Amino acid sequence: MKYISTRNKTVSISPSEAIIQGISKDGGLFVPSILPKVDDLDTCMNMNYKELAYMIMSKFFTDFESKELEDCIDKAYDNKFSTNKIVPIVKVEDVFFLELFHGPTFAFKDMALSILPYLLKTAMKIRDTHKEIVILTATSGDTGKAALEGFANVEGIKIIVFYPENGVSEIQKRQMITQEGDNTFVVGINGNFDDAQKGVKDIFNDKEFVNYLDKNNYILSSANSINIGRLIPQIVYYFYGYLTLLQQGHIEKNEKVNITVPTGNFGNILAAYYAKKMGLPVNMLICASNENNILSDFFNTGIYDRRRELILTSSPSMDILISSNLERLLFHLSGERDKMIEEKMNQLSCQGYYKMENLNIKDFYGSFSTEKEVSAIINKIFKKNNYLIDPHTAVAYNVYEKYKMETKDTTKTIIASTASPFKFGSKVAAAIGMDIEGKDQFSILEDMGTNANIAVPQAIKTLKHKKILHDNNCNIEDMEQMVKMFLKVGGTND
Repeated sequence: MKYISTRNKTVSISPSEAIIQGISKDGGLFVPSILPKVDDLDTCMNMNYKELAYMIMSKFFTDFESKELEDCIDKAYDNKFSTNKIVPIVKVEDVFFLELFHGPTFAFKDMALSILPYLLKTAMKIRDTHKEIVILTATSGDTGKAALEGFANVEGIKIIVFYPENGVSEIQKRQMITQEGDNTFVVGINGNFDDAQKGVKDIFNDKEFVNYLDKNNYILSSANSINIGRLIPQIVYYFYGYLTLLQQGHIEKNEKVNITVPTGNFGNILAAYYAKKMGLPVNMLICASNENNILSDFFNTGIYDRRRELILTSSPSMDILISSNLERLLFHLSGERDKMIEEKMNQLSCQGYYKMENLNIKDFYGSFSTEKEVSAIINKIFKKNNYLIDPHTAVAYNVYEKYKMETKDTTKTIIASTASPFKFGSKVAAAIGMDIEGKDQFSILEDMGTNANIAVPQAIKTLKHKKILHDNNCNIEDMEQMVKMFLKVGGTND
């Protein structure tokens, strides 16, 4: 397996190189040169999560020895998950919630960020790399804590996380700024997630700065889903969800399902698309946006236009106007027209929009949910089924309902449930009719747990008394300076 760049497909590197590098030097994203097939799902039927993960990842990480990859998987999917199933499926009315939030930070990002540190360490060994790796990541809320959790105290790696100061939930922020580990550094920026993401990409693309770090024995890499080592492990849980439904008799062999994903940066739904292309029987990929409905506009018009005000919503992980992973999809759907992709991405950067002509997007349906609809869905599902969902999952369920009403499609549907409701207590509590006026976040969570007869996760409860260890803030133009400060390297790039 080789990995090629979306902006120059003559760039062709090994899996371990792609994992270490994170992003291509031309600014493009790495994609697999071919998507391997899973020819016979019958052989996977009795696999547990780890066995399935090995079967799928071994097709992509071909320069890893079998034992090396098995070790990575063993260490990632262990008792840090609160259930030995890793990903349970819960049937509510006519849909199946794929619960991706049973990891240490209660969000779907744990599914890949639990393994990425081990993949990266192994990749360094394969490439005989002795420099220190600096993980540079922008977060809209969940990636930051999951990456910090995964990389904290990992020898030979430092991690720097930038988050929008006023663009994450109170619990998400507390999770990050109380993070322990001498190799961790968290910075709030005066701007939104797109600003943070652009700042990180600009640092990666600053060749002078990258060379300067190289001279100081540092290599930059990423924990965002722009890193192929983050994206590939996400394919696994779609196969696992489908096989679980098959084992439980909810679907017949080869029966197609829909997959609904709440998405902002497009990585999670891209993993579902890859699963479909690998042979998973998927009918429709339902792309659910919040009020920042740039993706649903794109799927309905072919125009990607970020020239709009970013709206801060109760689903902050989707408060994004530049969906990085869409670039990968466009590369595949355009027949790998790398120069055209480069032109469109430059146009987006300079002019704020691009238009795709004659693009076959029949695999996708896109729509969005308003804040009012999100509240109504959380309330409805709780009142009718005594099942609590977070705002991101509510966005997905609402869009699924719109799809069903519009198309009359009765295909069984999996909904990616991406975060614990306890990460977004104020919104969820208010939505189910609780009085939250004048109450602090932790009191709200306790009351919500009592109301729903669910224990507040211990790791969230203890945040209240954890010491704040990261009290850093900067403007967008000072992000590079913050990197230098943390790494204790000089003030100039020479």
